[in-house]
Amino acid sequence: MSFFNKVFASVGIGSAEVDTKLEKDTYMPGEMVKGVVAIKGGKIDQQIDEIYLALNTTYLRESDDRKYTVTATIDRFRLTTPFIVRANEKKDIPFSFQLPFDTPLSIGRSKVWVTTGLDIKGAIDPNDQDYLKVVPNPLMSAVFNAVDQLGFRIREADCEEAPRRLRGRLPFVQEFEFVPTSGQFRGKLDELEVVFFPAGNGTLDIMFQVDRRARGIAGLFSEALGTDETNVRLTVTNEDILYLQQKIQSIIQRYS
Repeated sequence: MSFFNKVFASVGIGSAEVDTKLEKDTYMPGEMVKGVVAIKGGKIDQQIDEIYLALNTTYLRESDDRKYTVTATIDRFRLTTPFIVRANEKKDIPFSFQLPFDTPLSIGRSKVWVTTGLDIKGAIDPNDQDYLKVVPNPLMSAVFNAVDQLGFRIREADCEEAPRRLRGRLPFVQEFEFVPTSGQFRGKLDELEVVFFPAGNGTLDIMFQVDRRARGIAGLFSEALGTDETNVRLTVTNEDILYLQQKIQSIIQRYS
């Protein structure tokens, strides 16, 4: 190996390339993601310490009364142990991993993508980025349908930094904000916020935040003090799908 090739390798010039090919681009939380990482060797032989996949998203964090967007790694998957990729060699590495149950849904501004990288000692890591479309599973879809049937329409969906009491393994939760546009709750509520806490065993914990519309002077004081919101938890399974609308309606009626 010439001196110049050594220098090029150390700064990432002429190094190996990666291209991830997913079996499909749409998945539900908990589903198996399958694909192949295609590697093409560079101008020289190189040792690859590992090939990894990182599942990423962004969320809003607040500091000093200002919100800003940060990137978070939902999970990381190691695909290989160290190996040598020869100059101009082509190699396919098949993979599969389970999409975590707490992966955000691709609704509103929420985005999810997979980054593929090679750890190459002493070189800039080449990487590849692929976006996923994450759709609700049947139980989540049933919740959305029930809320829709009650006259609510989604206004916004965002991943936001979670307070410690709501925080799981991730520093954020995905919040779905609905507004009543028809039905019995129009004029009674400002909004309904929904947060999912998937348990991964066919069980879904849901937090509803019922934001009451100010009515009269007492209501105005409650709104000013931030006491017009009520948080309610509900646990449901697939067996509850037929009765979800009634359950959610009962909760909203109780606290609206």
